[in-house]
Amino acid sequence: MRRAAIASMTTALVLMIAKVWALWETGSVAILGSLADTGLDLIASVITFIAVRVAAEPADREHRFGHGKAEAIAALFQTMLITLSAFVIAARAGMRFSDPRPVTVPETGIGVSVFAIVLTLALVTYQKRIARKTNSLAIETDRLHYVSDLALNIAVILALLLAAIGLDGADPVFGLAIAIWLAWSGFKSARKSIDMLMDREWPELKRQKLLNMVALMPDVHGVHELRTRRAGDQDFVQFHMWVDPDLTVAEAHEISDRVEQAVLAAYPGTELLIHIDPKGHMDDSEVEEDHFCPIPSASGI
Repeated sequence: MRRAAIASMTTALVLMIAKVWALWETGSVAILGSLADTGLDLIASVITFIAVRVAAEPADREHRFGHGKAEAIAALFQTMLITLSAFVIAARAGMRFSDPRPVTVPETGIGVSVFAIVLTLALVTYQKRIARKTNSLAIETDRLHYVSDLALNIAVILALLLAAIGLDGADPVFGLAIAIWLAWSGFKSARKSIDMLMDREWPELKRQKLLNMVALMPDVHGVHELRTRRAGDQDFVQFHMWVDPDLTVAEAHEISDRVEQAVLAAYPGTELLIHIDPKGHMDDSEVEEDHFCPIPSASGI
């Protein structure tokens, strides 16, 4: 994860230097938008590197549930930078509409954009492999941002090609489009970050799969009070489980151990808390929709 974060920072730094030169040569608003996005990529990559290091730290006395939410905090900060950049680029594009200027040396900007596409493709391929191996939300979010950069660089090439044939108005139009795209990306990123900080439940399909698996295990008479959340790259699950009220504590504990092993096999790395209840017991605070009892089939399952 750290190597992937370092690769991201290095890529952003190289691209930023190249695009500063391209902006100096062309004066293109589209290049300016691309440069701003790359600058944000660099900041985001640095923040991602820090967040990955913090989130990977084990739980301590002050943070009993670990440090996984550092990734969400970092993403929320990145969102503010993205939104600010979008407003600046939109304002710059608006000035160009009222004071149009021709783009100079468009082939320089096109060459730099092609170079950016090649380098970004190499980075996202590497990040995809690391994200699959580590299941890191920070790396995956960073990768998705760079994937969208591919479309951004293609838009810059189109703007410069149109400018090269005399359509100077295309440059601020594409610059404004890039600003809108940045603002939309920031909104989506903020929503994901807030969901994690607010301990949003797992997607319904994933929750239901867990409920079905546990409730249909031998000697389990139902599941209720299921609560799920995610912090960084770690999942947290807790639920109450009905068992035969005549079982001894040791027998009920043995059932709980079997359920725990099954859940961790299906959801590796999950921090799990199981509370044993006698069959039919319900707390006054329980939510009705969280109750799940297995229905025997013809095969007796």
